[in-house]
Amino acid sequence: MTAAGGDPARALALYEWNTSLTCAVLRDLSHFEIALRNAYAAALDATWNGNGHWLEDPASPLRAPLIRVKKGSRGTRRVDMNDKTRKAIDSARTRYGRSAPPGKVIAELSLGMWRYLSTSAHEKTLWVPHLHHAFPPGTNRATIDQPIGDLHELRNRAAHWEPLLNVPVAVRMKDLLTVAGLLGPDLAAYIQHSSRVDALLTQRP
Repeated sequence: MTAAGGDPARALALYEWNTSLTCAVLRDLSHFEIALRNAYAAALDATWNGNGHWLEDPASPLRAPLIRVKKGSRGTRRVDMNDKTRKAIDSARTRYGRSAPPGKVIAELSLGMWRYLSTSAHEKTLWVPHLHHAFPPGTNRATIDQPIGDLHELRNRAAHWEPLLNVPVAVRMKDLLTVAGLLGPDLAAYIQHSSRVDALLTQRP
């Protein structure tokens, strides 16, 4: 109601518009999420040479303890940066059983896991030996990590049907197309051609 200036009719129009925009954003993000997941999985499949699959091998860069010291208001603490990754994999494995093929488990892992694989903590263990192969030669980790993080936040907001009224959606969609273009020019072209986001942004009540 505040965003509508107290006008009930405009408030309803904004609500309906936000709902349509959210659906359009989630549609574009779904294509991006699947492409990122598949690209990272393919890069790991091609470069990981451990004793077991990279989802299961204790020495895998997604499972091996990755301890970093974090500073906070109460001093420093040691944090295992792979704790959430292991839990996400194990949770997906539990849902489908030990006999489930890796592809099934991979398909169940959300952007919330894949997003953190490009952070600075994983540069030496994941980015340099494995994940940079998902992108064109010379791609800098930091240049893709920030937009992927922003897109993850947008996805969470949209998935919980939180308002996008004050979110820079146009900027986020530009980020999406930039990273998608690195994953595959055809992917970016398809998303851009079929997206309804830009049109909806011009129709805001």
